[in-house]
Formats: sequence, C-alpha cells, structure tokens
Amino acid sequence: MSEVPATDDLVLGTFDDPRYGKLALDNAASYQSADPFPHGVYDNFLPEGLARRLAAEFPEPASMEWVQRDNEHNRRMYQHDETKIPRLYREMLRELNSRQFLLFIETLTGIDNLLPDPYFIGGGVHISGPGDFLNVHADFNWHHKLQAHRRVNALLYLSPEWDESWGGALEFWSRDMSKMVDNAFPVFNRLVVFSTSEHSHHGQRVPNSCPEGTYRKVLNLYYYTTDRDDEDRNADPHFTMYKTSASPFATELTEMYRRGGASA
Repeated sequence: MSEVPATDDLVLGTFDDPRYGKLALDNAASYQSADPFPHGVYDNFLPEGLARRLAAEFPEPASMEWVQRDNEHNRRMYQHDETKIPRLYREMLRELNSRQFLLFIETLTGIDNLLPDPYFIGGGVHISGPGDFLNVHADFNWHHKLQAHRRVNALLYLSPEWDESWGGALEFWSRDMSKMVDNAFPVFNRLVVFSTSEHSHHGQRVPNSCPEGTYRKVLNLYYYTTDRDDEDRNADPHFTMYKTSASPFATELTEMYRRGGASA
C-alpha cells in the first residue's frame, strides 16, 4: 500500500505548475471584459488528488470552533483564525497566499502589485448548510491592518456532492442592481475570481436547499493593493455594504511568470 503523502508534500508548490500561468494568460482578456464586472470561473482547478483530499478533510460544523453569522443579511459559519483550522487547510490557505498564486491572479486580472492577507480577515474556511444565504452586497473596501484597498476575491469550492438543484449559486448583479447578469454554482474544485469595487454587487441570495448534513464548502481569499488607479481610488473606507507602476523587479517577476505560462 502506498503511503499517504504528508500534507506539506501534497500542498507545497501546487501553483509552480506552468499550466496555471497558461490558464491566466488564456483567460485574461475574457476575465477583464466580463459583465457586469471582471470575473471568471475555472473548473478542475486543483490537482484531482489534492482537491479530493481537501474535500475529505473539510472541517464539519461540530469538529472545530466557528464564527457564526445569523442575521437578516447573512447566515453561515466561517473561521479566519488559522490556528483553529486543520493543518492541511492551514497549508492550503498559505499556498493561496503564495508568490506563485499572486502572479496567477495578477496575470488573470491585470491588477499589479497585489498583496495577500495573512490575517484572512473575513476569509478563510466558510461553510453553510440548509437555509443559509448571503444577501447581495458590495464588500468592505479597506484592510486596516494592511492599510490597503481590497481588489480581488478568489473562492475555491470543495463540496463534491453539491447538486445545482439545491441552489447556492454566487450571483453577479448589474451596477444599478436591476438584474442578475451572471452566476456560478459551487461546483466541486471550481475557482471563482472577481474584482471588487464599490459596484461589484454579488451574493448567494437564494438560501441553500441541500439535505440536512450536506454543506456548501468554500475557501475565501481576498487580495489588496496599497493604491488603486480606478474610479474607486478616493472612496471612503467602509464595512460590507449590502445592497502603479511596477518596479523593474516586480515587472521581471511578472514577465518570467507569463513566459512560463506561454510555453506550457
């Protein structure tokens, strides 16, 4: 019987694979021009073995301490304190904050000089069950610890048994909030990325209708910049609302990454 790999061997270096550079290059134009705001959906994102291991070891509601939200806008549980989550997930979150994943996100979104959030504020491991939901909203826009603007969300879905008839889709709404323009169901091993602004209205408006004991499982990662050059540059810092030129070194990092993706 073959040995189960140690978690660090399973996770470490996941995004070194040049296929991620190619994926970012191939999809950058469609991501950046997407309606109603830049976003993209990427299936079979992680290596199959890693995705299955993560799904099998996703913490259940009774297995650890959770932050609970239950109000008119939001009902779900999450944990952004990495000291409270299983080691495999702690390592996966750190890999999603790695240089290689940042380069993937920068190449895909066209947003340079992204910063990861080592505090995982509002992010980390999220779980929701029957009846849980998240109303359509625009995210908080400022990280007080990093002193930086929120720019990109990345969501990795890990529920292998999810049926689309149970709802749970992430919805993307028009700037004037008149209609839903696009959506993405929480399909197993699917990565959803979108750029955040004062008008990136999104949410999981329709409550889950999954059976008892079944959960919508997702990792939430958020990325920041210390400046922004778009229409939201002067927006006042706020909580969630319901309703530069790179240095030569940074430029070289990006170009090296893109060359690797182009040759994959």
